Amino acid sequence: MTYSYTPKGVCSRNIQVELDGETIRSVRFEGGCHGNTQGVAALAAGMNAREYIARCKDIKCGFKDTSCPAQLAIALEEALKQSA
Repeated sequence: MTYSYTPKGVCSRNIQVELDGETIRSVRFEGGCHGNTQGVAALAAGMNAREYIARCKDIKCGFKDTSCPAQLAIALEEALKQSA
């Protein structure tokens, strides 16, 4: 399943997530801090989506209330709900 998410409150403009059941197969960020989003995507690949959500949902970026890793967690929550 491929899911597209428009993040809120961060620099990235779109997140594409590919899931195989609850396993994250790939993540691609459009925009944002390229090195950081590449790192997040690489670390998330192969991880259980629920584990990623538990680890990253509350991460903040500077003075923002959210971050690209947290927005990915929200995207994963929505994707899991949609696939249920």
